[in-house]
Amino acid sequence: MEIVPIIIAAVVVLAVGMVLYFVPVGLWITAIFSGVRVGLGTLIGMRLRKVIPSEIIRPLISATKAGIELDIGQMEAHYLAGGRVEQVVTALISADRANIDLPWKRATAIDLAGRDVLEAVQVSVNPKVIETPRIAAVAKDGIQVIAVARVTVRANIERLVGGAGEETIIARVGEGSVSSIGSAESHKYVLENPDDISRRVLERGLDAGTAFEILSIDIADVDIGRNIGAELQTDQAEADKNIAQAKAEERRAMAVAEEQEMRARVVEAEAEVPKALAEALRSGNLGVMDSYRMDNIQADTRMRGSIAHEDED
Repeated sequence: MEIVPIIIAAVVVLAVGMVLYFVPVGLWITAIFSGVRVGLGTLIGMRLRKVIPSEIIRPLISATKAGIELDIGQMEAHYLAGGRVEQVVTALISADRANIDLPWKRATAIDLAGRDVLEAVQVSVNPKVIETPRIAAVAKDGIQVIAVARVTVRANIERLVGGAGEETIIARVGEGSVSSIGSAESHKYVLENPDDISRRVLERGLDAGTAFEILSIDIADVDIGRNIGAELQTDQAEADKNIAQAKAEERRAMAVAEEQEMRARVVEAEAEVPKALAEALRSGNLGVMDSYRMDNIQADTRMRGSIAHEDED
């Protein structure tokens, strides 16, 4: 019999816990005293729709206190879509204080696009500075110039959805800097007039299609790099030398081949001499004594040549 009261007490505690879970009385009282009219049925419905009531009611209280009217249904829909309701409401309040036109629909679209809508409002009010990496370009005199640019941008709320980000700004500024430095007559002009490079880059309208508006581009640092023109000329001279050497080697090889061919022809002609002598002897055009005298003359010639070589040595 003593177990029955314990079971009853446990059931009562469980029931009270369930009621407190589905009916956030404390949050409802806070909303009422904050001037936000919301029914208990609405809070219970949020629980049933898997929506945490505090994630909706607390931002709604902040917006109401700031004089911004919001619809609970739209806030729930944004929460169920995976949005960050509190951050969106904070961005709306910041935009309202800064006189920036930011309707609820645009703010939620920016949030669902994966961008930080609060940061976008802050950057719209307080422009940020983006520093580019070291940009290397070559002036017309062949000297390499290395520059670093600082780009001051302001967020463009209307183009945050679908607009390109900081990477595009950096890439475009780098491309414009390379083109502007490359069109300079000499590296000295770039060193003397870095503001002219900034002006040329800024005139290109590099912020088109991006989520930012470029306010200024400043060349923060300029260094001199390698003498690219001299290196190219040196490489060209080396290449020309290699080509000339290759052509000379080709001519030498052709001369050697031609010489060998001529020697082969001489050897071939000498091989025909004994045949011609034999044929002359058979036909009677050459006598035996004539042949002996010819042999003696050749032997005497070889001997004189040998003696001459010995005297030279």
